[in-house]
Amino acid sequence: MIHIVLYRPEKPQNTGNIMRTCVAINATLDIIGPLSFSIDEKSVKRVGMDYIDSLKMNYFPTYEDYLKAYPKANTYYVTRYSNKVYSSFKFEEEYKDIFLMFGRESTGIPHDILLSHPDRLLRIPMVPEARSLNLSNSVAIVVYEVLRQQKFPNLSTHEAIKGEDFLINEKKSN
Repeated sequence: MIHIVLYRPEKPQNTGNIMRTCVAINATLDIIGPLSFSIDEKSVKRVGMDYIDSLKMNYFPTYEDYLKAYPKANTYYVTRYSNKVYSSFKFEEEYKDIFLMFGRESTGIPHDILLSHPDRLLRIPMVPEARSLNLSNSVAIVVYEVLRQQKFPNLSTHEAIKGEDFLINEKKSN
């Protein structure tokens, strides 16, 4: 199981997008607080749409509470301070829980946490002048690399709602 861990997210719209991604890939969302907004805010629900009802989510008031809940978590920390690219990590072992931690939009993950896990830091490459990418985009980039390496376990690789041959059948009916 994949866990997306958000360390004190600041923007409800990003959190809503990440909620939707978690539901779409059957991941658990772990949020470390305190939060500057309510999970019940309209903007979170609007972005998360009806997906939120299926969301597996845990809220931890502090980082210490997160560590108590997952003392042996297989956590990777996404940060601009890493020299190792996210795609260089090996995530093929799908039977292991993988925790991907992302920091605050303004300040990232606290440096003391990063310094405690130097072998678990990963980065998304970008031009040297760029500070960061949007949080929900960063989550999607990294989590889909994990899923790609695991060969997209339990995820549909064809159009399941309208049918695998939807485009062909639609063209025939016109």
